[in-house]
Amino acid sequence: MNRGTNGARRFSRALSVGLVSIGALASACATKAYVAPEVQSPPAFKESADWKPGEPADATLRGTWWELFGDDQLNTLESQIDVSNQTLRQAQARFDEARASVSGARSALYPQVAVAPSVTWAKPSGTRAATPYHDNYVDLLLPASVTYEADVWGRIRNSVLVSRTAAQASAADLEAVSLSLHAELALDYFLLRGIDRERELLDSAVAAYERALELTRNRFNGGLASQADVALAETQLETTRAQAVDVGVERAAIEHAIAVLVGVPAAGFSLPAAMTRHTPPLVPIGLPSELLERRPDIAGAERRVASANAQVGVTSAAFYPVFALTGVGGFESSSLSKWVSGLSSFYAAGPAAIITAFDGGRRRAASAQARAAYDEATASYQQSVLVAFREVEDQLAALRILSEEAAIQQRAVDAAERSLLQATLRYRGGLASYLEVAVAQSVALQNERVAVGLLTRRMTASVLLIKGLGGGWHAAALPAVD
Repeated sequence: MNRGTNGARRFSRALSVGLVSIGALASACATKAYVAPEVQSPPAFKESADWKPGEPADATLRGTWWELFGDDQLNTLESQIDVSNQTLRQAQARFDEARASVSGARSALYPQVAVAPSVTWAKPSGTRAATPYHDNYVDLLLPASVTYEADVWGRIRNSVLVSRTAAQASAADLEAVSLSLHAELALDYFLLRGIDRERELLDSAVAAYERALELTRNRFNGGLASQADVALAETQLETTRAQAVDVGVERAAIEHAIAVLVGVPAAGFSLPAAMTRHTPPLVPIGLPSELLERRPDIAGAERRVASANAQVGVTSAAFYPVFALTGVGGFESSSLSKWVSGLSSFYAAGPAAIITAFDGGRRRAASAQARAAYDEATASYQQSVLVAFREVEDQLAALRILSEEAAIQQRAVDAAERSLLQATLRYRGGLASYLEVAVAQSVALQNERVAVGLLTRRMTASVLLIKGLGGGWHAAALPAVD
């Protein structure tokens, strides 16, 4: 057995013993477990006292929550978001980037091995006093170096944890973006359908006003009505026509917004008018304590607290020495035939400790910064919880109040229609002027438009309530990101 082989074995044995010893020391220094910040969760939503529970099969929201509305066109549009929406693709790319950073951080847990072969042709200086011979020579070098930092104080493990929790926060952000986009599409859709219903009312009014104008002209020709009545009927007709045209501006803008959401150019997208009769669905709301696990934005805020906590561990480890084990070995020769041989082998190995004796307060400042960032993340998380509770309460209150208002408004619509019928009969019988009819028509149309607006607001409040409840998502769906 030659000297090179013995040397290689001694180097391997020294490296193994060093790695095992440092690993045992590192395992003895465990990182303190993370505990999520406490938040105040009420036992029940204040505005849910009169909320009717859903059927047992509908006790919880599902991922495809928009199916609660029972609209096939909406379902088709919603399915296109996950495929074509560019904002969602951006969020997905950010998550992929964060997940890749976890692998980069984990690489520091393992030894780093580098091989750097080289061939050098050299001619020493003839006037160099320290060189007894001045012949040209060739240096063939095949070194391999190993560097391993022992994670004694948990710096690397906490760095990995920082990246992992940040990636989980990015995954929660992706879900929050998805929920927001789906909700925005539903909101736009119901606003558009509300406009379609309003346009239907205006078109019906235009047809009724055309008949009224024809009647007034006939009465004028028969000497039973004045020119002022004819002018009033014409004014009311053209004004309503203008209103029917005007709602097209808002409809076009909403249609274009939907096109962007489903990922197609606005010029190549159209949504035909439909006279759907929507009613707000009964949304299962659950308990306030469940909201902490159902909102992706809350989950993302909590993961950022965990990431900030791990960063505190990283900065705390900077106050302690860095222990490393380095080794280098290989072959060196001036002859190609003797390059890879026992006599040409070399090695060196040994532990090292890096101790920062003075840094002008840099580590202390970094630690204080990390702790302040943790406090900021904690406050942001607790604020997110408060905002979530408020958003749910807002929409529960909106649905309750708007439901009461819609019932009252429907009575107003019915009364306005009866008033219009009486005014029309009185006018036909010659007992009233056209002014009375015009006023009754305007009041009836206005009340019907208000009723349509209330229904639209109730539908959008239902969408916002579902969004506030997390849309059927759960924190258990967060990836482990190993």
